[in-house]
Amino acid sequence: MSKTSISAFDYALPDEKIAKYPIEPRHDSKLLTYRNGKIETHKYLELPDLLPVDTLLILNNTKVIEARLIFQKPTGGLIEVFCLEHSSEYPDVTTAMGQTGEVNWYCQIGGAKKWKEGSISLQFDCNNQKETLYAVKKESSEGQFLIHFEWTNPDLTFAEILHFAGNVPLPPYLNRQAEEKDKLTYQTVYAEFDGSVAAPTAGLHFTPELFKQLESKNILPSYVTLHVGAGTFKPVKTEHVEDHTMHAEFIDVEFDFIENFISSLDKTRICVGTTSLRTLESLYWMGVKVLEKGDVQPEEISLGQWEAYLLPQNTDVKTAFIALLNWMKSHQMERLISKTQVMIKPGYSIRTVDAILTNFHQPKSTLLLLIHAFISDDWKSVYDYALKHDYRFLSYGDGSLLWKNH
Repeated sequence: MSKTSISAFDYALPDEKIAKYPIEPRHDSKLLTYRNGKIETHKYLELPDLLPVDTLLILNNTKVIEARLIFQKPTGGLIEVFCLEHSSEYPDVTTAMGQTGEVNWYCQIGGAKKWKEGSISLQFDCNNQKETLYAVKKESSEGQFLIHFEWTNPDLTFAEILHFAGNVPLPPYLNRQAEEKDKLTYQTVYAEFDGSVAAPTAGLHFTPELFKQLESKNILPSYVTLHVGAGTFKPVKTEHVEDHTMHAEFIDVEFDFIENFISSLDKTRICVGTTSLRTLESLYWMGVKVLEKGDVQPEEISLGQWEAYLLPQNTDVKTAFIALLNWMKSHQMERLISKTQVMIKPGYSIRTVDAILTNFHQPKSTLLLLIHAFISDDWKSVYDYALKHDYRFLSYGDGSLLWKNH
């Protein structure tokens, strides 16, 4: 595998170009379009006129959880607990979020050295009642801690606990505290399934009005679920991309989605966001894996970081997705719940979509590597244009529609 220098994906991003808050209405955000080297400026509300009739939009309907919890030690000191991922004792995120009374969760801890042992607590208001959340450290590994949470009201789910007691986990590059309005603005209007610690930000521009206009051209949404992890903000610190450990994330896709996707292969297909794209490409490779290895068990269907590069490279999309669909039938699965660690980097060929709607990403990020897979080195021209034409960058910023180079 050829080596890729991360320094080739650096660019100067002044702090004043980073959007600290979204504009309203969200569909008035700028939309840069790129196709065959041509760059233009539009707005998201113009999107229905920029896409062919019957385009299939694939969106990620994950929901951001209020994953930051501020506890108090008996001595009065504050400890921040950042919920990252559910314990493996639960089959999926939804089950873990639905636990009542107690739950185990992997977390990062701010000020871990100050928390030697024992229980810490957090008091919060819930429906005009005072409740308390308790936390105890169970074990630690590679900077993460398995935390046992218990709470006073046994009827509340963990999702409800986080909603009442937690804070929105805004990206660190915003350099500000979360505010009450972030609970609304840092969430897509179609968010449904609790589990992400970061928003699928390309979808933040979509409003009911925009969906209505898209529907008038029979441009309809189809939903997958990828629960975005904190690793999405993890910078590449190694000299070469190939030495970076890609974060793994949970995907949850319904049987009906795969059926619909197969029947839509004659349409223009566009992913809204890198997480939707990562999900679709992972589904493709899971199908290739089934074709290549035959009897793959459900616990073996997940994808490692470089697995896609080692599988056969010439399987067409329809064949791969039909193989995955038949595999799900054979295991009597209505939903595919698994993990993907796939890294999309220069040299990777996008199989599943024609274009991507996405925000502008951080320098030296794995998300920029993914953009390269769509438009190769033209990403530099796109970002230079955006910087010179006062586009707003990162999570609360403007976005782009990038058509795949052929």
